Amino acid sequence: MTVRTRLLAVATAVVAVAGSATIAVSADAALPPPPSGWTQVWADDFTGAAGTLPNGANWIIDTGTSYPGGPPQWGTGEIQTYTNSTSNVAHDGAGNLRITPLRNGSGQWTSARIETQRTDFKAPAGGVLRLEGRIQMPNVTGNAALGYWPAFWALGAPYRSDRYSWPAIGEFDVMENVNGLNSVWGVLHCGVNPGGPCAETNGIGASRACPGSACQGNFHTYAFEWDRSVSPNQLRWYVDGQQYHSVSQNQIGEPHWTNMTSHAGYHILLNVAMGGGFPNGVAGFGTPTAATVPGHPMVVDYVAVYTRGGGTTPPTTPPTTPPAGGVRDAYGQIQAESFNAQSGVIVENASEGGQNIGAVRNGDWVQFDNVEFGSGGVRDFVARVASGAAAGISGLVEVRIDSRSNAPIGSFAIGNTGGWQSWRSVPGNVSNVSGRHTVFLTFTSGQPNDFVNVNWFQFRR
Repeated sequence: MTVRTRLLAVATAVVAVAGSATIAVSADAALPPPPSGWTQVWADDFTGAAGTLPNGANWIIDTGTSYPGGPPQWGTGEIQTYTNSTSNVAHDGAGNLRITPLRNGSGQWTSARIETQRTDFKAPAGGVLRLEGRIQMPNVTGNAALGYWPAFWALGAPYRSDRYSWPAIGEFDVMENVNGLNSVWGVLHCGVNPGGPCAETNGIGASRACPGSACQGNFHTYAFEWDRSVSPNQLRWYVDGQQYHSVSQNQIGEPHWTNMTSHAGYHILLNVAMGGGFPNGVAGFGTPTAATVPGHPMVVDYVAVYTRGGGTTPPTTPPTTPPAGGVRDAYGQIQAESFNAQSGVIVENASEGGQNIGAVRNGDWVQFDNVEFGSGGVRDFVARVASGAAAGISGLVEVRIDSRSNAPIGSFAIGNTGGWQSWRSVPGNVSNVSGRHTVFLTFTSGQPNDFVNVNWFQFRR
């Protein structure tokens, strides 16, 4: 789903078949227990009240027609505008999330795209990572489906701070579908563009029909595994327990395999695009058309992340300066330990993966250069924080622009969260900002004690 124009053939051959799993057909199935031998590390069962947005502690809602400073039309040529409207993305009150493309009277399309707050989903050393989702593709076929492009996929963490790092940082497309065809595509993107070991911009892909019932209008379970327990390492794609695609480490080679596997991990995305390179390439003409019918949602029952075997994944130490010309995206996660300057803080391993800043107390600060806010419209900021401070010990996490002596443009108070690695995402209102600035996190408390750890922060519009 990133920077590419896909002209993959509409293939339905099964590459490989493993033992089938029995999949329930109800609209909402409770999040299943982890498969035998697996450990659940993250999940969302989408049990929110009808008409509510997805949980902000788990998900970022992307809006507009590109990331700030990123390629236009999300790098794919898709034509819709993503929104945070509950008309486009909302819980249905029955244990599902619905992402619904809509077209207004002027012919303009809107839809939704969400991505996990966490960017550290990674196979443990010597073990296996499994990304799994139970999803119903939009229930529309034929000419009415032209341009529909639902997807469940994952991008490498460095993409958050460098919107032109694709495809080197890796992309795992767990489930893609276009134009209402009864087919699921699984694709790997890597290396360089064009060409390279993943034959970009196409990627290394395979497809097949959904087993038992059509992909459209029926729930199927789509899964991807990254296996570091075998040599060479292997990537595998499944639908309803049946493997249909695999890529091995030695197919990719170096430095490309290391480039996509040695960083902090991956974040998961769910979206329904309209038009763009993949549906246009398969159709042989531009989509959507006047015959395309809006209002058919992708319905997501759950998304879960599991690991099996191996030890603890060694944390990846982020660079102390941002990549790609030194410009940071204000609306992507800024890792707290990637500061350009600091006073008083330490850097330590985080239980969520990667690292955090700690031992933070009154008067400490961290500085982040070249943070790009674009044309503004900032609504708030959110920080991932934890605290094991004693009763009565608390303080403020503050945001200042351009100088530590300037007044804060926003802040929130934080006290004990249950432990120094008991993380929660806390929002705070901020004044609107536009353009490029130096951003400071400063910390103020009436006591001299440590009161907070910070993993990451970001601004939201």
